[in-house]
Amino acid sequence: MKSLRNQPETAPPPAAGESGGGVGGGAEALPLAPARWDWQGVRRVLVVRLRSIGDTVLATPTLRALRRFVPQARLDVLLEDWVAPLLEGSDDLDRVVAVARRSSAARFRVARLLRSENYDVVYNLHGGSTAALLVRATGARHRVGYAGYAYAALHNHLAPPSAELWQRPRTHSAEQQLALAGWTGVPVTDRPAARLPVSAEAAARVAGKLRAAGVGEGERFALFHPAAAFETKTWAAENFARVVEHLAARGLPSVAVAAPHEAKVVEEVQALSRSPLASFTDLALPELSALAARASLFVGNDSGVAHIAAAFRVPQVVVFGSSNVAHWRPWTRGPAEVVREDLPCAPCPGYTCAEFDAPECIRRVPVERVGAAVDRVLLKAAHRKS
Repeated sequence: MKSLRNQPETAPPPAAGESGGGVGGGAEALPLAPARWDWQGVRRVLVVRLRSIGDTVLATPTLRALRRFVPQARLDVLLEDWVAPLLEGSDDLDRVVAVARRSSAARFRVARLLRSENYDVVYNLHGGSTAALLVRATGARHRVGYAGYAYAALHNHLAPPSAELWQRPRTHSAEQQLALAGWTGVPVTDRPAARLPVSAEAAARVAGKLRAAGVGEGERFALFHPAAAFETKTWAAENFARVVEHLAARGLPSVAVAAPHEAKVVEEVQALSRSPLASFTDLALPELSALAARASLFVGNDSGVAHIAAAFRVPQVVVFGSSNVAHWRPWTRGPAEVVREDLPCAPCPGYTCAEFDAPECIRRVPVERVGAAVDRVLLKAAHRKS
């Protein structure tokens, strides 16, 4: 399966402070433990990764590690149907299997399909009850999960915590997923970069949309995502409007993206900005990847779109509120900074704010700090090109 654009396998270590992710590179990749079975006889591997866009993007380093380790094996991934198009066409996969959310009938049909595939090895990168049940339904000889998972007994290989495997107190989401494969003998210590495909068809559609918005082929633009899943992760629209103006003053136009149900957030930023802001609120996931691949800068909240941009090494500034920065920071080899307020209550689950009447962690992040981070990231990107 071919794609128009995939990123390099590895990336350099992060700079100190708030920059970068944990992506490694340069050294030979090693496993985190001896092989737990004879990999020479493995012909079919399945990776189960349910839930969100960011979760899916951060599973791709594990898919890359598996593909290069057992290139002779068929490698499939099970995703929720709404996010499955994100990985269609990936060089690191043979097939994307999709399951509908909140549908018992769909889960039963997928369980039967998975059983018929006769997988040798199945990795559970999710940890919830649905994922565990689907992993068990495969009947695979080797079913791998963490000992702390729900329904852990449905797996027959249970790994210790990822922090123990990496021998560090805190691990990134990508590292947690890599560690599960590394514990079974797969070389992962180079911490592969995330990789997303871009189809020629999606790239052509996006090029047309950009032309209609006044952005020609080869022209630079900043990509904004001012929405997020929770209020505790959503920086104010007025603040994003000021950053749009900041970039316009430096000759860099901006394009905002959001899902259809987030369109009001983009409209608010447009209304508050004194500089033009093009917007797309109807992009399919392959088109979102194609758009991110063309961006010169990403500015936004901690979200799945930020992880997509990171996979294309787009220079980025991500505003964090309630999220765990160590776990969710950009996993990228490109210039990147996280801007946040260090409150004693952070990180937290983020569904609601338990400490204040409003989520102060995200509200207190000043425009000036984000603007300064944008300038630094753009300068670093320019130096890398020179």
